[in-house]
Amino acid sequence: MANLRLMVILVTVLIYLLPSCIKSLEIILPKSLNLTLLNDTSTISAASQDFGNITTVKPGGVLCPSSPAEISRLLSYAANGERKFQVAARGQGHSLKGQASVLDGVIINMTCLSGVVVSDDMKYADVAGGALWVDVLKKTAEKGASPVSWTDYLHVSVGGTLSNAGIGGEVFRNGPQISNVLELDVITGKGEMLTCSPQLNSELFDGVLGGLGQFGIITRARIVLNHAPKRAKWIRMLYSDFTAFTKDQERLISMANDTGVDYLEGQLFMSNGVVDTSFFPPADQSKVADLVKSHGIIYVLEVAKYYDDATLPIINQVIDKLTKTLSYLPGFISMHDVTYFDFLNRVKAEEDKLRSLGLWDVPHPWLNLFVPKSQILDFHNGVVKDILLKQNSTSGLTLLYPTNRNKWDNRMSAMITDEEDVVYVIGLLQSATPQNVPEVESVNEKIIRVCKDSGIKIKQYLMHYTRKEDWVEHFGTKWSDFSRRKDLFDPKKLLSPGQDIF
Repeated sequence: MANLRLMVILVTVLIYLLPSCIKSLEIILPKSLNLTLLNDTSTISAASQDFGNITTVKPGGVLCPSSPAEISRLLSYAANGERKFQVAARGQGHSLKGQASVLDGVIINMTCLSGVVVSDDMKYADVAGGALWVDVLKKTAEKGASPVSWTDYLHVSVGGTLSNAGIGGEVFRNGPQISNVLELDVITGKGEMLTCSPQLNSELFDGVLGGLGQFGIITRARIVLNHAPKRAKWIRMLYSDFTAFTKDQERLISMANDTGVDYLEGQLFMSNGVVDTSFFPPADQSKVADLVKSHGIIYVLEVAKYYDDATLPIINQVIDKLTKTLSYLPGFISMHDVTYFDFLNRVKAEEDKLRSLGLWDVPHPWLNLFVPKSQILDFHNGVVKDILLKQNSTSGLTLLYPTNRNKWDNRMSAMITDEEDVVYVIGLLQSATPQNVPEVESVNEKIIRVCKDSGIKIKQYLMHYTRKEDWVEHFGTKWSDFSRRKDLFDPKKLLSPGQDIF
């Protein structure tokens, strides 16, 4: 009994001492490194959360680098110093489940490096890894130039999207953002500062693009530029028939090298969700809502055609030609004429609206998938109709649109289903409350299970696996190269531990 009492006392003492023990393990860098880690409550709290708002992972400190050399010194010390700690680069923290986090390690606040320099010939821009795409747009547009591939949301960092792929409505024409990079400056997990391109250090170049932060931190990217148009004709058309909807989408992306549309996406209006009719004229909004209620699902084809002074005289003829052969529901078409900037930055208006309602900083248990063209009808019937439409309610956006597989470079780390030439992008962008996150995640798991049981060959995007076998399956034939590159460029497994790959 005396021994038991002593054991209880010891355990109690340990419980009280444990927090101070953990605190004593705070990362203290040698003065010779000339680096300052921030560890105040506000900074640590902000770095512990991400856009997903599902996980909380506290780092030991945050570095706001004044130059890439500071990142190099930090990583060299982490790899070779007395105390090993892990490191994660973070831009806007737009990950969903802590992928840009590191427990008790160091977060590098990449937004501290945010410069944009446009070349004299306006063929490329050298962009810091922490720069936001919206700032890249502003800087390049001043010179009459523009990148050619965009994500839907521009308030994310260049290094962040390039570490995944960077997809949106221009992918069918110009490929993902990783397909439009000429050169990178990267700091490896060993602290090496290397410039890489398809011709120089190509192993690192291919690995980093879509590499989920596993091989190095992007401090500079040389982005392809083209002429910047001034305006956009932005059009939405409604369909009640899924086959007609996908047939028209596929026909439009087949015209990618002709005078077709510049942007194409699609979304679903479902009767158990919120139907945003605001794009349509006020007189038609109730009709759109009734249409959704009547059919259960309405499919929205969204396209844009960019133009400027040179093409102004013929733009309406081009739009006429593009739309007159499409099979949308008669009368259910709406067109807006907006500036190029306002079109590309369109999601910011939605963000501002949601923020004003307190609905932006909520959990986002999103599920993003690639589905082969031949199986998109199976996906629609087995997932959209049999799972999503049968939920009591849905809160968020459902995207569904095709892209051309040949616009992706298979040498890069990013994965996409490679069985067919046309692949569909699926975005189940649900919002949740802290209480119903498990319910939404359960639906996501059911969707994945149904796809696997039905033989639908999906690939996830922005995924978060926790088992090595899932990562091996995800990368498939690329796994051996992916694993080898980790050993080559980050042998001590310091970088981006939040991905849970190694």
